[in-house]
Amino acid sequence: MREVPSRADAQRLAELLPPLLTRRTGRRVTAITELRTLSGGVSRHTWSFDAVDEDGTVRGLILQQRPGFALEPGIETSTEAALLTAAREAGVPVPELVVADPEGDDLGLPSLITERIEGETIPQRILRDERYDAARAVLASQYGEALGRLHRIPVEGLALTRQDPVEYTREVLDTLGDPHPALELGVRWLEHHRPPSGTTVVCHGDFRNGNGIVGPDGLRAVIDWELAHLGDPLEDVAWSCLRAWRFGHPMPVGGFGTYGEFVAAYERAAGRRVDPEAFHWWQVAGTLRWAALCAMQTVTSRSGTRESIEFTAVGRRICEAEFDLLLLLPTIWSQNPEAQMRSPS
Repeated sequence: MREVPSRADAQRLAELLPPLLTRRTGRRVTAITELRTLSGGVSRHTWSFDAVDEDGTVRGLILQQRPGFALEPGIETSTEAALLTAAREAGVPVPELVVADPEGDDLGLPSLITERIEGETIPQRILRDERYDAARAVLASQYGEALGRLHRIPVEGLALTRQDPVEYTREVLDTLGDPHPALELGVRWLEHHRPPSGTTVVCHGDFRNGNGIVGPDGLRAVIDWELAHLGDPLEDVAWSCLRAWRFGHPMPVGGFGTYGEFVAAYERAAGRRVDPEAFHWWQVAGTLRWAALCAMQTVTSRSGTRESIEFTAVGRRICEAEFDLLLLLPTIWSQNPEAQMRSPS
């Protein structure tokens, strides 16, 4: 099955967007220009375009549409729209919501249109390009502060469900068919070392380097909210610090910062302390989840369910995730080269 936006899709959107934006924003849009697809994600079709008003005003916008297939289904589009609004009210840097078409009545697929915030999302560029030298010096603190504010979003009124990481990973492993002893060991370790439940908050679900828009001044917006759910705040904190999101760079937080910078900013903004032992448990849980997702992408690619070079490339990274998992399990190595990961301080 192949679900890649085509030239016909672009032509159709160019026709449908002006009346929709005119009707929903009160500004008469006469033309859509610079319409193009953006790369970088596998769960959404993302388009960038300029909306031109009758007076010549040009507004840069982003359209995200949910295709029929997604590796992780994610939240409903209507819930994501409500969450973006709540996040903005809580002081989290997010793009402004312009139009929500949750049922796809206007555009054919469930869709969100937001303002376009200029900046970079590709981690390798953020970590290497000279233009982001100053940004890298402050990104860990900015990400920590943004996450702390995110975890203050009121949970009431949001149609979010709670996820159990152990049950989720166990369900994934049971559907794979192939044996993965390292992952089974990880699940067993989690089951025997589960920390007490923390406060229930809105979790972003994929808060990391790569899901933020970064400019020379640092973090400009947190994006890609489709995996949001209710959970323990340390799930997001630990996920941000996985080795996978360092992209080969030595700094433990996103490849650009230290645990101390990130956690201190988070604790100030969230008003709660990060417990080192619970943090470590969630790092194991996060690494295990990432490994399971890699395995799922391998199965999906091999079966032909989704023709995607990205799925194939990510799927082969399961060996890296298994290695990271074994490094985190203290029962495996008496001299753990990643022992520093047991404490974020």
